Amino acid sequence: MTATTFALAALLATAAAPEPFDVLVRGGLVHDGSGAPARRLDVGIRGDRIAAIGDLANAPAKLTIDAAGQAVAPGFVNVLSWATETLLVDGRAVSDVKQGVTTEIFGEGSSMGPLNEAMKKAMRDGQGDLRYDVAWTSLREYLEHIERRGVAVNVASLVGAGTVREHVVGLVERAATPAELAQMAALVKAEMEQGALGVGSSLIYAPDSYASTEELIALARAAAPFGGRYLSHLRSEGDHFLEAVDELIRIGREGGVGAEIWHLKAAGKDNWGRLEAAIAKVEAARVAGQDVSANMYNYTAGATGFDACVPRWALDGGWDGFHARVADAATRERILREMRTPGMGFENLCLAAGSAERILLVGFRNDALKPLTGRTLASVAAERGLSPEETILVLTKEDGSRIAVVFFLMSEENVARQLALPWVSFGSDAGAPAAEGAFLKSSPHPRAYGNFARLLGRYVRDEKRLTLEEAIRRLTSLPARNFKLADRGELRVGAFADVVVFDPATVADHATFEQPHQYAIGVRHVFVNGVAVLRDGEPTGATPGRALKRAVSR
Repeated sequence: MTATTFALAALLATAAAPEPFDVLVRGGLVHDGSGAPARRLDVGIRGDRIAAIGDLANAPAKLTIDAAGQAVAPGFVNVLSWATETLLVDGRAVSDVKQGVTTEIFGEGSSMGPLNEAMKKAMRDGQGDLRYDVAWTSLREYLEHIERRGVAVNVASLVGAGTVREHVVGLVERAATPAELAQMAALVKAEMEQGALGVGSSLIYAPDSYASTEELIALARAAAPFGGRYLSHLRSEGDHFLEAVDELIRIGREGGVGAEIWHLKAAGKDNWGRLEAAIAKVEAARVAGQDVSANMYNYTAGATGFDACVPRWALDGGWDGFHARVADAATRERILREMRTPGMGFENLCLAAGSAERILLVGFRNDALKPLTGRTLASVAAERGLSPEETILVLTKEDGSRIAVVFFLMSEENVARQLALPWVSFGSDAGAPAAEGAFLKSSPHPRAYGNFARLLGRYVRDEKRLTLEEAIRRLTSLPARNFKLADRGELRVGAFADVVVFDPATVADHATFEQPHQYAIGVRHVFVNGVAVLRDGEPTGATPGRALKRAVSR
């Protein structure tokens, strides 16, 4: 063979050699996110995209993951995340990544923008254990700030209806003027132009609760030309649950947007029987052609603050206004009377819980109060010789915050019923902490560490409430399509390589209300945009997450 012939043969051999994959996930049961049965296939990744799916056993790869006996699925979408602050402190999102989450969606009523200077000051002054600089103004700037700092997961957000109301109207209880409403709509439009997912409200809390249905319709209309979605923590999950569902459906219909119930639930034993009627309302709207859906967390307890137990009129002007009213003896007695009395026109989760024994105190700003973490409101009230309602007034004043509280509100039967609904996706309604450092100073709801693993372990494998294929669909492609996250939520060639490898036989949540800082088990590998953020069950420290935008079209 001449030198020229040899060189040509070598060149042809080189040209014929396949380009190696950056990652090859080999031999797993691939769930593509559609709900179709799993197939034993290999998944090849190049850069941030899925390059091939099929029999790739002999293909070269820089990194090969043996997925034999494991499920391979699109990365999970946390449709209700409160990791807005935890990711500023620790971008690894450890509690969620260990459950297969690759995308966090924010914006339940309040969002991290748009802010004015007064809102920035309030955000700085209100910080507790988690400290950070407020180095942004718009919502888009916040998301890009997170990306620049380094984050393991993708992040996206709706614009908070309460945030734009505070920005323009303030924290006062009154209707927005036409000029103010136009300004609020302009803020929504500006954020939608920058890729926000839609508008989110949380209507049991001030200042969101001060908004009329018509105000919310106007904000939804501002998002509609961009394909935005309207999500809401309903105005009532209790005595007026059905009316609140009607309101959401009306806002979606008249606002021209898809509508979704955040953390669907019937709260309070007296209201558990209302769930079926609420489901019927949603399904009737869907049959009529309207885009209506819901999401949920997989527990019988919720978590929020004591602002869910006090009259909303008393929060006019924020907590400073509230405590000024409490200082007046006559107004204080009125507040206490309304806190104790059913049917006073506001959602009272303390009454819905049924007893102060069913209310746990889990997060304080004031170090002097942290020893109360994990105790019931009943025990603290008895220790102080006060009624539960008086204790709330005193503690919120001493702590300078709403205090983080867990309320036991729902029935296990209703949780199981909701799991069966094909239009329900899943969100933790929690941050994404690590079991270390400043995060250990509070005692979060266990959903922060276990919501998604609990679905796959307890409800899919153990109780067989839904199939694994269906659970994965509702963790992936369903929310990705609802929120118009282009090329996410699916395992297909050309999609972004957000991939989770887990063991269906062992995946489980370990976090409890008594010991919440316990990681879930069973998830082995997680890739975000083609980069491993979890290998062999341990965080890698990589931060390939991106600030996502809503797709212009789908």
